[in-house]
Amino acid sequence: MTYLNYSLAQLQQIDAAHHLHPFTDHKELREAGSRIITHAKGPFIYDSGGNEILDGMAGLWCVNIGYGRDELAETAYKQMKELSYYNSFFRCSTPTPVLLAQKIAEIAPDNISQVFYGSSGSEANDTALRLVRHYWALEGRPEKNRIISRNYAYHGSTIAGASLGGMSQMHGQLNGAVPNIVHVMPPYSFELSLPGESDHEFGLRAAKAVEDAIVEAGPETVAAFIGEPIQGAGGVKIPPPSYWPEIQRICRKYDILLMLDEVITGYGRTGEWFAAQSMGIEADTITTAKALTSGYQPLSALLVGDRISSTLVEKGGEFFHGYTYSGHPVACAVALKNLEIIEGEGLIERVRDDTGPYFAQALRERVSGHALVGEVRSFGLLAAIEIVRDKETKERFDSDGTAAVVVRDHSVAEGLMMRATGNTMILSPPLIWTRETIDLACERIVMALDMAERELRHGQEQ
Repeated sequence: MTYLNYSLAQLQQIDAAHHLHPFTDHKELREAGSRIITHAKGPFIYDSGGNEILDGMAGLWCVNIGYGRDELAETAYKQMKELSYYNSFFRCSTPTPVLLAQKIAEIAPDNISQVFYGSSGSEANDTALRLVRHYWALEGRPEKNRIISRNYAYHGSTIAGASLGGMSQMHGQLNGAVPNIVHVMPPYSFELSLPGESDHEFGLRAAKAVEDAIVEAGPETVAAFIGEPIQGAGGVKIPPPSYWPEIQRICRKYDILLMLDEVITGYGRTGEWFAAQSMGIEADTITTAKALTSGYQPLSALLVGDRISSTLVEKGGEFFHGYTYSGHPVACAVALKNLEIIEGEGLIERVRDDTGPYFAQALRERVSGHALVGEVRSFGLLAAIEIVRDKETKERFDSDGTAAVVVRDHSVAEGLMMRATGNTMILSPPLIWTRETIDLACERIVMALDMAERELRHGQEQ
């Protein structure tokens, strides 16, 4: 049976009757009806109305090589015919997860040589939390079980992932978070810097919030600090250059493990394979997923540093953790082909040397001057646009992000998929974007901002 047998209204009706969407007000969605995306090619997605939309979010931060790549479909088909599934339990393995682990170890930072598979970033962060606490128990220090995280952090939607993250709305629905997780201020200078404070000074102050939390808890109780190199779902919050070196120094001073969440930044988005390499961070764990397969299959890989893995192997005995689909052979085959494409087409070098710098320049020259824009910022092919009522004072239209939703809706209507997070518009396009694609995106951003400004200012006058 094919969806072509159904009208848009029928699909929307079935969707409303049976499908619970993630991060959705279901009553509101069912009143409006879902936008049905039917197909995609390259950097564009298409809906059931035939509208072509430039995808500024790479699906959900993940479709790095773009849509419709026959190579990945053929790879999945070939692997399914040969071995559709077998598990990694019972002292067994299959070829593709073995070869993928080798490839990831080759491109990972030098202190990392081990990989643990799951199906999502949420699962990978659950694994990282268990592994870090287990490591300290194996080292005879089980009291070191506290994790320092940050406000606005996003580390997944499971109970452990949501607890690690710093999203207050998610915490409000947990009805009991995982204990011993503390959140501190993020490196978000647009809203949190003090008058006259330089970026360098702010970066050091934001890092000191981590140190203060460690000292307050007692270093002997703190297992790790967890952070995204660039906070993604929290609004593409890019730390000043002073921040991560200071975090590294603090972690080493107090013998705290460093957990890096690269579910969004991994596999080329910052102009290196990993943001750890772009920013000079040496982490004990690196959580990855999303772009590992460019979204063509669900797969995550937790990269485990040598300090933890050597203890796990030598002292751990059986690690009572894993998933049915850990190291799924089809997903791993697709990931291998995906990494081959990223490497073979020079997409990382393109982001680092060409499209990343051009993206930053285009946003700065064409978007930052708009009356609704308080700031634009970018790193590689990640960007944020702060929506404000007043550019000078940074006054917002509202506190709940309604104004950004207005911008988003106009953006989609103008043919560009952007995401609204709080009062911030965010972009995470496929790595296949060219200068021409960036030019098109900037044109549509400005059109959306113009339309939104008329609506928002008109509403203000009423």
